[in-house]
Amino acid sequence: MTADLHALDIEPKARDTLPEHLQDYFATCEDKLGFVPNVLLSYAFDADKLTHFINMCDELMLAESGVSKTEREMIAVVVSSFNHCYYCLVAHGAVVRKRTGDPELGEQIAFNYRVAALTDKQRAMLDFAWKLTEEPWKVGEGDRAVLRAAGWTDRDIWDIAAVTGFFNMSNRLAMAVEMMPNSEYHSWSR
Repeated sequence: MTADLHALDIEPKARDTLPEHLQDYFATCEDKLGFVPNVLLSYAFDADKLTHFINMCDELMLAESGVSKTEREMIAVVVSSFNHCYYCLVAHGAVVRKRTGDPELGEQIAFNYRVAALTDKQRAMLDFAWKLTEEPWKVGEGDRAVLRAAGWTDRDIWDIAAVTGFFNMSNRLAMAVEMMPNSEYHSWSR
């Protein structure tokens, strides 16, 4: 675990004082990832906030959807690229590399998704996420029509927008507290 979770002077609760369901969740993270992501540890000062964050993130990123888990991670990276969110670029860029097994693709999406070898459907999705991040007031029916023409359903469009919105919020919080990614992310799938 990185020593500096964030720059704010908020002392996370000791892990053993968290409710059992959160201790179990942290143990699952350690089993699957080898560590507990610092974003989760940053929320540990408030068990209710941590629970709500986990529930929202898991629902958006892991639940059934016409948008694959890898594509949702791509959205997280593109939004974080626009926002220059160091934590999320490192963490979700690593997940894209790990899921695809392609470190070049992961880096391309992090730095400039427009140069990546994506399907037309994925490119339309990421163009929408970029626009929704950069100029949300300009998003309209024409943008949704482009997504539909690329093969996305209205439910998929909702999921794309929800992931985009979540990472815009998450990026801002991570940057506000200067949250630092776990060092382990840097070596994934390289």
